[in-house]
Amino acid sequence: MLIDDARWPGHGRLWGHLVSDASLVELHAFARAAGIGERAFDHDHYDYPGEHHARLVALGAVPVGRRELVRRLAASGLRVPGRDRTRRR
Repeated sequence: MLIDDARWPGHGRLWGHLVSDASLVELHAFARAAGIGERAFDHDHYDYPGEHHARLVALGAVPVGRRELVRRLAASGLRVPGRDRTRRR
């Protein structure tokens, strides 16, 4: 499980991304175990509020930079390009 720093503002807080570079099954299982609701899933990642970063790392998420997160997600074949996001919702 990979996690980046929460840097994206929205709804009065900062948000980050939680991804798996192995499988969506692994990603959904981790999110469920961490108490992240299904509504936070966005095609290939979960958005998480920044105040949960330390807890998610303690549960096993590996902190990486944004570019590394995207690179590894793309290399896994799980990345959904931005142009496809509106069609898959």
